[in-house]
Amino acid sequence: MRSFSLGEIANQLSLKLIGDSRCEITGLGTLSGAQAGQLSFLSNPSYIRQLVATQASAVIVDQRFADASPGNVLISDQPYVSFAYASELFSSRPIVKPGVHETAYVSPLAKISSSAHVGANAVIEDGVEIGDNVFVGPGTVIGRGVVLGSDCVLHANVTLYHSVYLGCRVCVHSNAVIGADGFGFAFDGEKNIKIQQLGRVRIGNDVDIGAGTTIDRGTIEDTVIDQGVKIDNQVQIGHNTHVGAHTVICGCTAIAGSAKIGKFCVLGGASGMVGHLSLADGVQVSAMSLVSRSITEPGAYSSGTGQMKLSDWKRAIVRFQQLDRMARRLKELERLTDKN
Repeated sequence: MRSFSLGEIANQLSLKLIGDSRCEITGLGTLSGAQAGQLSFLSNPSYIRQLVATQASAVIVDQRFADASPGNVLISDQPYVSFAYASELFSSRPIVKPGVHETAYVSPLAKISSSAHVGANAVIEDGVEIGDNVFVGPGTVIGRGVVLGSDCVLHANVTLYHSVYLGCRVCVHSNAVIGADGFGFAFDGEKNIKIQQLGRVRIGNDVDIGAGTTIDRGTIEDTVIDQGVKIDNQVQIGHNTHVGAHTVICGCTAIAGSAKIGKFCVLGGASGMVGHLSLADGVQVSAMSLVSRSITEPGAYSSGTGQMKLSDWKRAIVRFQQLDRMARRLKELERLTDKN
């Protein structure tokens, strides 16, 4: 079990400490669930009652809430961000133990750093380049010509198709598939003819990719995921899509091909985006919304209908179907009124 004195944590996070610097911290916890020895945080004032009653040994708070904490406090202008940095101290991510497992297959034409780890039953094909301190989990398949920058983590059973490029510090979770063919077909009047997908997938530094996510390779140009992008589980990203830096894509989102997504965007869970559209920097799409036309200005956008009782929803749908007829009647009444 890892442990740090509160003074050590304060120094590492560059935070002001009010309290006992020798207090031992062995883990993290929520305000309501934390026990002695754990560190928590308050970022939302609506949880102030939980702060007052918390059993945590220390809490990261904004200066204005310091007096409300019953114990030690670390002062931060951004408590949630500071808590994120604190979580790194207690991370249980795989430890890179240099070496290649005896059951792994590694092509003699691959280049693997001596500090990298390749797990059991992994497959490393021709022309692969693996940088320093990379962790390749068991059962992972890395196709021909793939390049992995330093400090990447590929968990168990990840599949990287040929010619995929990953920058440094990229984390890919289990069962993600990167570089599969984009969904491209041409109908000749009788059948669909497959369009060969000749592009690649290029992923920048510090990208996280969730379990079961799929990112298709480009048709001619590459599919690009810029630096700092965070992608949740079970996300589908179509061919030739470009995702701008530090954008967040939540679980079960589907993005069709050739979409252009700006920097610092957020796509809520189970949202969708039609192909060949674009989002400006700073766009936020709420959960289960469909982006059906391009968005040129930053801000929050939604689509669909709000939650309501089933009986009310059925009546609303009937009214929705009547809107066109009602609009025509209104227009006719306005015309008659104007005549009078």
